[in-house]
Amino acid sequence: MTNTKGTAVVTGASTGIGAVYAERLATRGYDLVLVARSADKLGQVADRIRARTGRQVDILPADLADTADLANVEDFLRTTPDITLLVNNAGLGGALRLVESDIEQMTAMISLNVTALTRLTYAIVPEFLARGSGTIINIASIVAVNPELLNGVYGGTKAFVVAFSQNLRHELQGTGVHVQVVLPGATATDFWAIAGRPVELLPSAIVMSGEDLVDAALVGLDRGEFATIPSLQEGELFDAYEAARQAMAGKLSTSKPAARYRVSTP
Repeated sequence: MTNTKGTAVVTGASTGIGAVYAERLATRGYDLVLVARSADKLGQVADRIRARTGRQVDILPADLADTADLANVEDFLRTTPDITLLVNNAGLGGALRLVESDIEQMTAMISLNVTALTRLTYAIVPEFLARGSGTIINIASIVAVNPELLNGVYGGTKAFVVAFSQNLRHELQGTGVHVQVVLPGATATDFWAIAGRPVELLPSAIVMSGEDLVDAALVGLDRGEFATIPSLQEGELFDAYEAARQAMAGKLSTSKPAARYRVSTP
């Protein structure tokens, strides 16, 4: 089959949101390279997508929390010329309170959610810049703007993803490289069971299917959005949030403290 859109690399592609992204992108005309720890699960996803779409689907088993595996994926991104889209979806979640959480698990979460995403982005951006085109989709979470909701380390890692994406968009403006950050709410995947709070315990009214989540995110991508929050019904609320943030720009660093912090003299 003639490939007109190049190759999309999707991390965390063996289940959940990543697997849905893989199928939707193949339907859109992308060939795929799927990255996740389980070769068996990746193979099943790849076989299913090949049968449904006829696209070329390769798998690259890797544990992105492992330094050697991560380096292999970085090398692949640097040396594969037809990659046009990277979906940084792989990640760990947490729903337990900080005092109930295991510090080693929290450290592993930071390694995957922050370090791996950053290194993979650094690996592909020079290639995209050289070509003057390419797309990076970073999967964050609504806890990036509502960190009180779940585990604080998880919220912190997703806040990093948003801030990193904001700066990346700023630096890449006018280069032809597009950056989108997606902030899912509660989504019906195995994320919740792994995080310690099965999705069945959540009110159904707040849980979106993975298919609806990805379809909405791709609508946002098609519209050229930077930040896409599929569950937010009133988009103007985020617009106001962003406007308030931008209004502070240029006012956050001064030679003297603000008047409200000055010590009054008797």
